[in-house]
Amino acid sequence: MAFGVFIHRSDSIYDDVPSERYQFPPQYLSRAQQCEGDWIVYLEPSKVKDTKGYFAVAKVQEIISDPRKSDMYLAVIEPGTYLDFGDPVPFRDTENIVERGLLNDEGRISGRAQAAVRTLSNEDFARIVERGLGADDDILPRVGDLAATSGFEDAQAPFEHMPARERINQLTNRAVRDRNFRKNVLRSYGERCAITGLRLINGGGRAEVEAAHIMPVEQNGPDIVSNGLALSGTAHWMFDRGLIGISDELEILVSRQTNDQDAVSSLVNTSGKLLAPTRLSERPRLQFLAWHRTHSFKS
Repeated sequence: MAFGVFIHRSDSIYDDVPSERYQFPPQYLSRAQQCEGDWIVYLEPSKVKDTKGYFAVAKVQEIISDPRKSDMYLAVIEPGTYLDFGDPVPFRDTENIVERGLLNDEGRISGRAQAAVRTLSNEDFARIVERGLGADDDILPRVGDLAATSGFEDAQAPFEHMPARERINQLTNRAVRDRNFRKNVLRSYGERCAITGLRLINGGGRAEVEAAHIMPVEQNGPDIVSNGLALSGTAHWMFDRGLIGISDELEILVSRQTNDQDAVSSLVNTSGKLLAPTRLSERPRLQFLAWHRTHSFKS
């Protein structure tokens, strides 16, 4: 087994869903097979406008032939392992490239950097993940909030100089995953409640909006932006209890079972639609919205 890098762009011609599968042609099969059962980092190419660089990590469950396309293969991602970095890592920092294994003997970037699938050294994996997970900042929950909601009351161990294999424990830690999920959701929604349109910042500069899962973690909902909404505390409470839902056209639905429909409707922004992220790949995925309407929304 070996760590790896998978290059992905949101407008890819390949049938990729980074949290579920990665499609690739035969020339990358042997490299991808080396990553089977191990962790990979996703990289958005530098030629993509506003590139995110190294933007996520996931574990490859298995490599299979694509059942829908005979000349392609799929790297199947192990459910629940995909994690967007709270702090995407640029391909190049102020001094050098982050993935040092791409440098040749002269210290220049080798042709290996063009490979869409490649193995990654333990040192490079640890460096990228350390920077991607980052640390707490003003966008995060207060310490008391985190302890109360996640069950992790002990301070998290520092990331510095942690060996790659030990760092994997951080990738499945619920507190770490919640922190990165919140960072990404709030960033995508501009720290604004997607239902009310309000953007409230407290005196300490912290956003008073919360990151809500559309399909809950307890129901195997993934920690990805397209399964998230930025909601005020009241909107979050109503969404979780099915008093508010969202249509496939992103119209905000108010349950007929609420005891004061007018009051709830008055909280909805004037457009009557969800204030969604600009990036299409970050907007709510229809399958998650459908799950919420079927299992939670009280129509």
